[in-house]
Amino acid sequence: MTIQWFPGHMTRARRQIEEKLKLIDVVIELLDARIPAASRNPMIRSIVKNKPRLVLLNKADLADPAVTRQWVDHFREDEGLEALPIDLSGSGSPAGVIVPACKRLLAEKIAAQIRKGMKPRAFRALIVGIPNVGKSTLINRLAGKSAAATGDRPGVTKAQMWIKVRGEMELLDTPGILWPKFDDPETGYKLAVTGAIKEDILNLEDVAHYALREMIRHYPERLAERFGLAELPEQLDDPAAIAETLERIGRARGCVMSGGRIDMVRTSSVFLRELRSGKAGKLSFDRP
Repeated sequence: MTIQWFPGHMTRARRQIEEKLKLIDVVIELLDARIPAASRNPMIRSIVKNKPRLVLLNKADLADPAVTRQWVDHFREDEGLEALPIDLSGSGSPAGVIVPACKRLLAEKIAAQIRKGMKPRAFRALIVGIPNVGKSTLINRLAGKSAAATGDRPGVTKAQMWIKVRGEMELLDTPGILWPKFDDPETGYKLAVTGAIKEDILNLEDVAHYALREMIRHYPERLAERFGLAELPEQLDDPAAIAETLERIGRARGCVMSGGRIDMVRTSSVFLRELRSGKAGKLSFDRP
């Protein structure tokens, strides 16, 4: 399975980023803490080149804390990048954490300005991330006002703007950028499970089957408790057993049509919605 998904505004966004890069001091890469690898655009490294980079693992409130700690260690030890878990679901600004982290990355540059007798200017940051990862929400929290459009639909941000944060930081917002295609089926499924891509790109039942297999593999007790399942399939590669388990979830959630048949589309939607909302607990679908 290869999914082609590269709208024109994303092509323009890449070009805009490359044009503005010479003005940027630090790049803030926003990832989904539940799927740090799948939500990472592999083109970003080539686009931003050697600019200092801070990785933010958003939606950490929905991710498995133990797995998130593994990712933080991975970025620091294997990639030499500072990574911070963040939760933007509440009120308040994350500037108290993000601004100092950026300053640490720019310490040498700031020190050089001071040695020259210059007052360090507000540093300029570029925020990059795929659609629906929470980029606009992050900007609004940092700016302390609704400075960028937000929404739960992928691809809400379409334009580019500069946003000032207190006097210490200037942010360049850009639209989210996905790569031209997903060669790895699992990447597409993980993005679909967390709602990063539109549901009509993949078959909804296939996405639910993928999520169900991952729940059985990593969170069987939580799955059984949440959906009242007395037994779980022992063979994850048995499609019939996975389908039958999803049917039981549909029956438990009242997704029953006339004649006693289970509405599998509705069941899949309900199941995925509960996973995305955190009702099934803190879940991670990527491991370093």
